[in-house]
Amino acid sequence: MRMSGKRDFGSFHVSNVQELLSLTEEEYTPPPLPFVTPTFEQYQSDPLVFGKPTRDKHFLLQESCTFINHGAFGATLKEGLDVAQKWRSYIERQPVRFYDREYMSFLVHVIRRLAKFVGCSPLDIVLTDNASTGINCVLKSLELRPGDIIYTLSTTYGAVKKLVHHVCKEKEATVQEELVEMPLTSSRQIIDLVKTTLTTGCKLAVFDHIPSNFPIIFPVKELIEICHARGVPVLIDGAHALGSLPIDLTDLDADYYVSNAHKWFCGPKGCAFLHVKRQHQTHVRPLVVSHGFGGGFTSEFSWTGLKDYAGYLAMHTVLDFWLAVGPDKIRAYMYDLARKAATLLTDKWKSRLAAPLESFGSMMLVQLPPELYRDCNCVDYSKAEIIQNALFHRFSIEVPIKALQGHLYVRISAHIHNSLQDYEHLANAVIELLSEDLLNAKKNKVANH
Repeated sequence: MRMSGKRDFGSFHVSNVQELLSLTEEEYTPPPLPFVTPTFEQYQSDPLVFGKPTRDKHFLLQESCTFINHGAFGATLKEGLDVAQKWRSYIERQPVRFYDREYMSFLVHVIRRLAKFVGCSPLDIVLTDNASTGINCVLKSLELRPGDIIYTLSTTYGAVKKLVHHVCKEKEATVQEELVEMPLTSSRQIIDLVKTTLTTGCKLAVFDHIPSNFPIIFPVKELIEICHARGVPVLIDGAHALGSLPIDLTDLDADYYVSNAHKWFCGPKGCAFLHVKRQHQTHVRPLVVSHGFGGGFTSEFSWTGLKDYAGYLAMHTVLDFWLAVGPDKIRAYMYDLARKAATLLTDKWKSRLAAPLESFGSMMLVQLPPELYRDCNCVDYSKAEIIQNALFHRFSIEVPIKALQGHLYVRISAHIHNSLQDYEHLANAVIELLSEDLLNAKKNKVANH
């Protein structure tokens, strides 16, 4: 590996991180790992059987729970957890050697591999603890002035909405939030909404790639083009994207893009990425300023103080799994299962989806039977919570219920550890609750108390 005369690695000596990231594939030699890790090579000749066999072999999910809420916090590969623990044990054998001499070289290798997987230069991507951290870095680095506008949609993630309002309140800027009406008939509605409401001069537009509460795949490439044509930079919250979508950040051309590795990618908790276009990197700063400050974009984010970096380094194993099994095969199974599950539920419940079937990917938003909440004066979070708690406590089903624009929906997730039987269990459980007139029974119980 070609090296300059710059100082060695370490929390106090990060001056050559940028150089290592800028090397070509031919020039770069990755550091050898200090222990043996799984390669999953067997799946190249003997394909992995998805569903229960995968759940039993590669996940720690509780057998008694019907887990169809992967979209919440993900579920980590067993091997990813094992390798993360190997890193922790290795670090503790000689902590100073690791942090001062080895950590940065191992991190550079992870960043280079992840950048290749998501289609960008390793110089433009950094690791963060989660998508929220990355979004905070972008929004808190904005030079907002009184009267500036940040453009959002009603589907923006709740925590991000709070952050946008907080940042705007501090700087006396304005939040412009436009309503996405449901049910959606076409993604064209979103494109037209943005075209008619986005004005030239907005400081930033924020869109979800897959909104948490309304998990359709947004036409983000078209939205980015609309914004750029009007001189508006774009932040894409891709918290649910890595793993559930093929990502090509160079082609997408967003100014800022964040995604989690712990959700659909099944990495250990505490790993995400932030991608920033080159022209914006001089003003985007990590939330914690430490020894990497002044060493370049990646250096500033690579060391934000001592913490557990094992989740970052275990990404090698998660990447190995995806590349061995095949990203296209994994996504094909998830999408096919999600569509079969959605069809099963809408048929059994005589209900509908919140958008056309083809608008969704690995998550679906399915309306609960309207009779379930027909007599409710107000369909709100409290009603959704009653249903969600009943499914959890009585049927051991982990799935979120959403109250959206006067209706109750269930958001189902489909991953390679799921099978159609999971959704059959959900379908039958809701039908049982319907027969009990659960929401009215709760209402009458309160009234008679």
